Amino acid sequence: MIDFSKDASGLVPAVIQDNQTLEVLMLGYMNTEAYEKTKADSRVTFFSRSKSRLWTKGEESGNFLNVVSIHEDCDNDTILIKAEPVGPTCHTGSRSCFFTDYNQNFIFELEKIVNDRFDNPKEGSYVNKLREKGLNKIAQKVGEEGVETVIAALNETREDLINEASDLVFHLIVLLREKGLTLNDIAQNLEKRHK
Repeated sequence: MIDFSKDASGLVPAVIQDNQTLEVLMLGYMNTEAYEKTKADSRVTFFSRSKSRLWTKGEESGNFLNVVSIHEDCDNDTILIKAEPVGPTCHTGSRSCFFTDYNQNFIFELEKIVNDRFDNPKEGSYVNKLREKGLNKIAQKVGEEGVETVIAALNETREDLINEASDLVFHLIVLLREKGLTLNDIAQNLEKRHK
């Protein structure tokens, strides 16, 4: 249970993380009322310190943060919310309020893009062309890219290896989605094996 009384203001920090990419999107503050509204509406609501009122992220822009799960830290004085962002999170139009050189979790962003191509096919999309050819072709592409990655590792430049490994990962993501699996399934299995 979150302890809102630890700070005289009655506020606790709320870290918002993209549920799929795991990227930290923003930090805000919640009081009891904002926390309860967030849980009830499944949309992130903060207490705005500058306006002294509740503020639902996206209430003006439409860039809501839809709640997937809520977690408390070990001291019960910080909230972690995993959310699905609708559009950019930052008021600057950036995906995150934290300006990193690149999206360090782009592999999960790529999975999101592949998922979108599956759910909303676009004419001319490479993902959709692969899907039209069926599972055997998708699996064959993973095999071809695997072999090309090995060849690049043994005989080609660093840049060639990066390009071939990127092709391999991309096609593997497509194959996983075709089979109803996700990168999270693989991550959980790897974690379990590590133990």
